[in-house]
Amino acid sequence: MAPSEGLDPGSDRVLSFISKSLMEVQKSTGVDMKLIQSSVESFRESSKTLNVRNWKNSPLPNFSVKGDDFRNPLNLSVDDFDILKSLKPKIGRSWSDSSMQERKNELWLVPQMDKALGLGKNRERGVTKQDDERRVVKKPQGARRKIRVSEKWEEPLKKVKQSVEESLRDLETTAATSKTPGEFFENVQKTEFFENVKKNLKLAKASDVGTNTDSHGTDVAPLTVPELLESLMRQSEPLLDHFGIKREVTEKFREMLRRPTAPDGAAVGKRGLPHMRKEPLIEDELDLRIASVIQSTGYKHKGGLWTENHAFKQTTEDMHRNIAIVTTASLPWMTGTAVNPLFRAAYLARSGEQKVTLLVPWLSKKDQVLVYPNQMTFESPAEQESFVRKWVEDRVGFKCDFKISFYPGKFSLEKRSILAAGDISQFIPDQEADVAVLEEPEHLNWYYHGRRWTDKFQHVVGVVHTNYLEYVKREKNGRVQAFLLKHVNNWVVRIYCDKVLRLSAATQNLPRSSVCNVHGVNPQFLSIGRAIAEVEGDKPKFSKGAYYLGKMVWGKGYRELMDLLAQNKEVLGNINMDIFGSGEDSDAVKDEAQKHGLALDFHPGRDHADASLHGYKVFINPSISDVVCTTTAEALAMGKIVVCADHPSNEFFMSFPNCYIYRTPEEFVEKVKLALTSEPLPLTPELQHLLSWEAATDRFIDSAEIKRLPPRRAIMGKGKGKLRRLPIDAAKRRTMALSLALPKRALSNMLDRGLAFAHYFLSGIEVARRAAGALPGTMYIDEEYRKDLNLPTPPPRRIVYGW
Repeated sequence: MAPSEGLDPGSDRVLSFISKSLMEVQKSTGVDMKLIQSSVESFRESSKTLNVRNWKNSPLPNFSVKGDDFRNPLNLSVDDFDILKSLKPKIGRSWSDSSMQERKNELWLVPQMDKALGLGKNRERGVTKQDDERRVVKKPQGARRKIRVSEKWEEPLKKVKQSVEESLRDLETTAATSKTPGEFFENVQKTEFFENVKKNLKLAKASDVGTNTDSHGTDVAPLTVPELLESLMRQSEPLLDHFGIKREVTEKFREMLRRPTAPDGAAVGKRGLPHMRKEPLIEDELDLRIASVIQSTGYKHKGGLWTENHAFKQTTEDMHRNIAIVTTASLPWMTGTAVNPLFRAAYLARSGEQKVTLLVPWLSKKDQVLVYPNQMTFESPAEQESFVRKWVEDRVGFKCDFKISFYPGKFSLEKRSILAAGDISQFIPDQEADVAVLEEPEHLNWYYHGRRWTDKFQHVVGVVHTNYLEYVKREKNGRVQAFLLKHVNNWVVRIYCDKVLRLSAATQNLPRSSVCNVHGVNPQFLSIGRAIAEVEGDKPKFSKGAYYLGKMVWGKGYRELMDLLAQNKEVLGNINMDIFGSGEDSDAVKDEAQKHGLALDFHPGRDHADASLHGYKVFINPSISDVVCTTTAEALAMGKIVVCADHPSNEFFMSFPNCYIYRTPEEFVEKVKLALTSEPLPLTPELQHLLSWEAATDRFIDSAEIKRLPPRRAIMGKGKGKLRRLPIDAAKRRTMALSLALPKRALSNMLDRGLAFAHYFLSGIEVARRAAGALPGTMYIDEEYRKDLNLPTPPPRRIVYGW
């Protein structure tokens, strides 16, 4: 079969190029052999006319010679000299070999040299034979030697030539019989030529069986030829681009070099077994492959030519990450941004691989009364910290070893949320600034006026909790406000975050973002669900019907609930439903229910784990403004049936058998009736783990790419007795000493810095802040908060043009 048969056009060009190259090498080898033979003949002819007697008149300053010694000083002929003997470094056998030792004198012409240069007397004076053999014999000027290829070397040369020709024919046959480039490279590795080259280059030891073993005892397959070529091609892209070879061409070639696929479409693994992976080998995976192979060999980079790389000398303490979690709310305010970051901090610190600091807002007494339930207030941050620790430890069941810090915050009645005051990044010491997790990054940075997060921290991760665009659309001129807010969110998230995690696709698409639910449920709810599942007998596990729980504001699904119940009042038979919640719209919601004559019983808000809620069987949640509803996850964990809308915010729960999804009002009625007449199925251990915070923490670490970061000390340097912060770009260059990659985001970084400066400039103008909705006095920290948080008095500020 011709080399190009059965291949796509790109593969045809590659194989035809290889076949053509092999043929040209074969032809050039024959031409070179003819040139060598002609050169030998020319040497042979020229040596016949050489008059060696003229050497007698040549100056020889370092030797005392007699007149008869140079009648024929070396006494050489063509038969006595072999041109290949001068190629001593290319002889593969050791001088310690007995057969090579016998040829040593003949090879270096020692007897002839002794006679010609008068070294016999030196041997008698104690000069050893080995010293004589190591002497450097200088060729007299004007002398010419008779050279020819010895007959005893003609046979080995013929064998070498035959071996090379056979190898070239094998490669050409392999190219002709291979259907794909991947198959060609696999077949090349099976040839004897490849094995010989591999041994000569010492790519594998004689005892290797095809894999290396790293320090953890894991088998690591050696790099294959396609992987080496792909890495080389990727590193050569800037050079190839300089010569006019477009990147699309190199990418196409790299795609053809990637692993072949098995008949079922699965990628072939390192031992020929198919993996459950259908996409090609990506660049990050190739980097990890190369790194694992290097690690398996025991190699450690120790620095450059002039300096030692201290960044790779880490202790166990250095390998721990410092993670600062900054959120917009705190207990006892039972909201998602207060509860979920608290659990995240507890489970991140539990592993012992991270040192965690939770940074929460501290409110003045008047704001505490407005925010915290039951008129609860705290005299000091230490008192509130004790309350928060006790609450979370009672629910997780272990001691929470993480630090809690406070930053000044003010409550906005208009936005019904807490806004930060001043530069809150200063509450994380510079020596602990490693990874920052901004819970609600857009909210934290709307009016932020301080040091850029990405300049202080090595890696900044944003976790988007709230669909602010959906809330704004419900207000007056909502469409215009949502349009402006969308671009502001993109602006602040781009300049302050390296990675953004969206809990669901219900939020807006932000720069450098991906969708992943990194939230779990309180372990108490899983315990309640297991206890209910273990109830035996015919007694019903649930004694009550349907309910809803949530903060009583229209945006939390109360508008959708009222409309669905009022529209289907006759069909549903005006079902009796209990509502648990408190909030600013409580009176309006109750008036709306009374207006439509709905049989709803309203109760004050309470903890979802309260014993009074265990008996309810159906949780109805029609909200479409949530990102991922925490109460829905908690109800599923307790083994209840959940009726919710077909919406991106509920996509994570659609795989649960107790989750009933509706798309139309008619389907809502159908699902509610089915839920009231059915019994929920017990959760499997796999689904319970999927809801747990252990699984959520693993998803967070993977999605936030924390394990891919360089070690913490790699970004620190020493200067005058204290640690100083290195620039982020310099830190990355130091920790990637083995990489030849060029910066690909230079233009993007320049644009980001320009946008960051513009935001800092505008956020420092009080008029612009007030026009955008900021509270007065939030640009800097006032004296009241400094006293509560024990902060030092700041130096006087320079006032420029009244700003």
